[in-house]
Amino acid sequence: MMSDLEEIKPLPEVPSAIPRRLRRHVRSSSSPPVSSFMMSSPHRKKSDFPQEEEDLELLPPLEPLLVVGFQMEDDSLAPSLENDVFPSTPLNEEELIKQDHDMDTCLPLNHIPSDEGDEMDWKYDLKGMMLNAAEQAEEFAISIWHKLQSWKVTHFSNLPQWLQDNDFLHFGHRPPLPTLECFKSIFRIHTETGNIWTHLLGVVAFIGLAAYILARPLTEIQHVEKGVFACFFLGAIVCMGMSFTYHMLCCHENRAVGRLFAKFDYCGIAFLTVGSFVPWLYYSFYCDVKLQMIYLFIVVILGIGAVVVSTFDFFAGPRFRPLRAGVFIFFGLSGIAPATHYGIVNGWEKAVYEAALGWLILMGILYITGALLYAMRIPERFFPGKVDIWFHSHQIFHCFVMGGAFVHYHGISLMATRRLLMGECPTKPLDDCYLKYEL
Repeated sequence: MMSDLEEIKPLPEVPSAIPRRLRRHVRSSSSPPVSSFMMSSPHRKKSDFPQEEEDLELLPPLEPLLVVGFQMEDDSLAPSLENDVFPSTPLNEEELIKQDHDMDTCLPLNHIPSDEGDEMDWKYDLKGMMLNAAEQAEEFAISIWHKLQSWKVTHFSNLPQWLQDNDFLHFGHRPPLPTLECFKSIFRIHTETGNIWTHLLGVVAFIGLAAYILARPLTEIQHVEKGVFACFFLGAIVCMGMSFTYHMLCCHENRAVGRLFAKFDYCGIAFLTVGSFVPWLYYSFYCDVKLQMIYLFIVVILGIGAVVVSTFDFFAGPRFRPLRAGVFIFFGLSGIAPATHYGIVNGWEKAVYEAALGWLILMGILYITGALLYAMRIPERFFPGKVDIWFHSHQIFHCFVMGGAFVHYHGISLMATRRLLMGECPTKPLDDCYLKYEL
């Protein structure tokens, strides 16, 4: 141990520009060397450090830490700064001016001309205000997003039994929510997002169409024809409006709310079916009011029956999905009877040209196809868990309903145009009895 201590040489004193009167802890050449154990051991004790004032002389000099890299061969060459409190500040005024000039060239903001200072200050203030406003807007958007994220989607198995409707959709379901959260869920991604927005956009579209048609002058569309078109628009708006409202509130924490709007949803389908029949029957049997009334009465009775069935609680259950589809498919197919009657009486070519039978058939195909996909739960039946959010059967059904409604609108518009070109109905020939009476 003594040999190691003897090999350690004292640290050489580093020349410094600091005046001698400001130097402290200067280590003398006669001071004993600091033990290598004290310098390197990680387990140093308090007793290893100097405790007395005279022991402070054992500390190494601080000059190398203060003026690293600055060396002079001799202290005599250092400038005399005995009367300067801050030795680094030059006493020469010319040197001070030069340093100020160098500082101005290094800082571009200090190089602004005096006559432009006010304008530049205004520009920098405006820029700061814009940045501050952008930050506040970003914080506000983030806070709104966090408020919307007050709940998380869940797995099908975590839902209460009364919310378990389609077991082929595994993830992305909404838990039971209060009313306000149900409304805010319109802007969230979940299994009902597509169902809500497809018919919400449909409502907006048909409101726009209704406003356009009903606002036309009487020289183009008479009151009766406006009323006929209004029945169709009302049926479409009620159907899609009830549909998107139900899909928005079906996860309500109060089970009775979901049941109530499910019944409204099914009643809306009946309204759309009846409303679709009204203009077609009006223009197809335009010259035979008696047949108009008969078929319209039958359609209304079937519609009332569909509404009554929809009010039963069991009708909304998942097990009765095929029954629901069957009821509305049968209701829609009831239009085959008046279409067949028209084709037999007036000829099939005239039925296609004047009664828009082709568009009516296309509408029926879209409605029936959508209902069958809904009843059989295709495609999620073949891809369980793969179409939880988009492109499952209920969304496709909604798209087919919208497509069928627009197809039917196009068909009845063609019928109205052709009816206008044909003019009034031909008068019936007088009976022989009237001729004999006049004679």
